[in-house]
Amino acid sequence: MHSYEHAAQEFVRLLEIMARLRAPDGCPWDREQPIDTLKRHMLEETYELLDAIDRHDHDDLREELGDFLLQAVFIAQLESEAGHFSIADAACAISDKLVRRHPHVFAREAGEPALETAAQVKTRWEAIKNTERAGQTTPKTLLSGIPKTLPSLLRAHQISARAASVGFDWEQAAHVVDKMREEVEEISEAVAEHATAERVEEEIGDLLFAIANLARKLHVEPETALRKANEKFTGRFTAMETSIARSGRTMSDMTLDALETEWAAVKGAEPRS
Repeated sequence: MHSYEHAAQEFVRLLEIMARLRAPDGCPWDREQPIDTLKRHMLEETYELLDAIDRHDHDDLREELGDFLLQAVFIAQLESEAGHFSIADAACAISDKLVRRHPHVFAREAGEPALETAAQVKTRWEAIKNTERAGQTTPKTLLSGIPKTLPSLLRAHQISARAASVGFDWEQAAHVVDKMREEVEEISEAVAEHATAERVEEEIGDLLFAIANLARKLHVEPETALRKANEKFTGRFTAMETSIARSGRTMSDMTLDALETEWAAVKGAEPRS
C-alpha cells in the first residue's frame, strides 16, 4: 500500500476511535472533557515530544507524536460536535496556508521568482503574512498574533523576530552583546543600590529579552537551549550528589570550595564534545 494511502487509512481509524470514545455509549472520561481541560494535556504532550526529539529516540518520538496527534484530533472532535469546524477544515486551512505562503514552489508558472536560500524564503513568508494581516476585516498588529501563553523565552524570540521582519533589529550579533553588557551593568547598579524587587525584576527581564534576541541573531532557539542547559546541569549535579553519597559524606555539610572541587571532577570526567 502506498504510504499516503496507509497514512489516510490510519488517520481515518484514529478519527473513528475518537468519535466512538465521545459517543453516548463511549468512554465516560472522554465524554466529560470540555475543551479547556485539554490545554494541559496538549502542553504536556508538547514537552514530552520535545524531550523525545532532544534525545533522538525515534521509537519514543513515534509514540509521543501519536499522543500529540491525539490531542489535535480530540480538540477538533469537540469543535465539530459544537458545530464550529471539523478536523478536515483544520487540515484544509493549513494546506491552503502552505500553498499560499510558498508561491516560489506552487506558483512558479505564474511568474513567481525562485528563491534559493532559507533567508529569502523567510523574508518572503513574513511579507505574505503582513499582506494577509492588512487584508483582514479586523486588522491585527504585527505582534498581536503571538500567543501570550507561549513560554516567555520562546515568546521573546518570536516578538523580536516579528520586529526584525520589518527592519527593527540590531545590525550585528555583537551589538546585542553590547546591549546585554549594558543590561548586566544596570542589574549590578540595582543590586548595589538595594533597589526594589520590582526594579530588579524589570532589569532581569530586560537582560533575558536581550539574550533571546542574541539567540535569534545566532539562529539558536532559546527555549531549547535553556532546556538542554537544564538537563546538563541536572546530570552533572546528580553525578556529583551520587559521588559524594558514595564517599559517605553529606552535601549540606560540605563547604562551597569542597562542592566546587567535586563539580570540577564531574565535569573533568565527561567525554569531550
